Amino acid sequence: MGVDRTPRAVGTVWGLLVLNTLGSAGAQTIVPLPRSLIQMVTMGALVAAFALALTLNPRLRVRPSAYLFLLTLLLVPSVISSADLGSGFGALFRCARLAVFVATLWLLSRWWDGGLTFVRHHVRMYFAVLGSVAVGLAVSPGAALPELYGGRLVGAVWPLTPPQIGQYAAVIIGLTVLLLLGRRTDKAGAAVVIVPSLVLLALTHTRTATLGLLIGLVLAIGSLVLTSAAARRFFAWAVLCAAVAAVALGSALQAWFLRGQSQENFSSLTGRAKVWHALLAAPRTTAEQLFGAGLGDKSFGGLPIDNSWLAVYQEQGLLGVALVAAFVVVLGTVALLRPPSLQRACAVFLISYCGIASYTEAGLGDASPYLLHLAVAASLLAAPAQATPLPAPDGTRRHIPRWARRTEVT
Repeated sequence: MGVDRTPRAVGTVWGLLVLNTLGSAGAQTIVPLPRSLIQMVTMGALVAAFALALTLNPRLRVRPSAYLFLLTLLLVPSVISSADLGSGFGALFRCARLAVFVATLWLLSRWWDGGLTFVRHHVRMYFAVLGSVAVGLAVSPGAALPELYGGRLVGAVWPLTPPQIGQYAAVIIGLTVLLLLGRRTDKAGAAVVIVPSLVLLALTHTRTATLGLLIGLVLAIGSLVLTSAAARRFFAWAVLCAAVAAVALGSALQAWFLRGQSQENFSSLTGRAKVWHALLAAPRTTAEQLFGAGLGDKSFGGLPIDNSWLAVYQEQGLLGVALVAAFVVVLGTVALLRPPSLQRACAVFLISYCGIASYTEAGLGDASPYLLHLAVAASLLAAPAQATPLPAPDGTRRHIPRWARRTEVT
């Protein structure tokens, strides 16, 4: 029995999951796309991803994963709170979507072996998404930088909001920097990804993504400092460059960070705090406190919640908050217990980024890019498996070299 290599089609499945989580809300596109058509494409992508994953893994062989187990348990409060149809039939539809999404991740877990395969898939797919943003900016700058969004970059080919673009850019920048430090990519290839992504991130004026990128990289590179000379050099140069930029470009950086907002608007996190206070003050039954009000569109009173923990509390209750906190803590704890390595650094970056972004972005309780980021982290933290030798045709057991041994849990 040879090494169970990851089929190329697994990358296709991952790309379909990325497409499913792009969403259907955003700015006006150059070619108007009906929302019903976008939803049909995204949901069709999820069904296709599940079907292809099932074709690749017909025996339903999976790897043990505390992350996926807890994510599966999250379906319990989701279904309980959505079953009474208080949030309409859309809640049950979102439950079904989350179930298929999690099932597809379980099928892909067969190839979670602590390698960088899914990191590369992740970078490629989101770089392709950013490519569509760049095309929209080149073809129609007015549509890509609309006044409705304060001149911030949006998706003009596919409807993407500035926070979405900022998130995708920040994540692939961080992962590519780490791959470069780990000598898993060359400088030219890294520059092709990092430079345009930095430009797009700057044009989105997305503070959460920028802070998530910087803090995530500090923590990730810090986990490599003791064992990697390249990480130490990069860290030293980064600190020096940051100090110079702070002195020379301090006023420009402050203006970019404030985005022309008033002190009151900035201190209330662009109005988010008002929604949060209203959500927490709203009366709830005991059942709603425990299980939530059902999966919805992550809004309260018609306004976006923009906080993963409050969105989970609203839709999946305290039980949902406990489960989300559990899988984030489990992933973080496992990452801390792993010996220093490039895989561990990438996982630390992704977990840190999701933790930081959860304060001003929703998504940890439903099918979203954040769950895909954490799935990549889980694949990086999976221990390499070993297999039991299969009997040879003559009934004896064939010897398998230690490097080629794998196990799969059914």
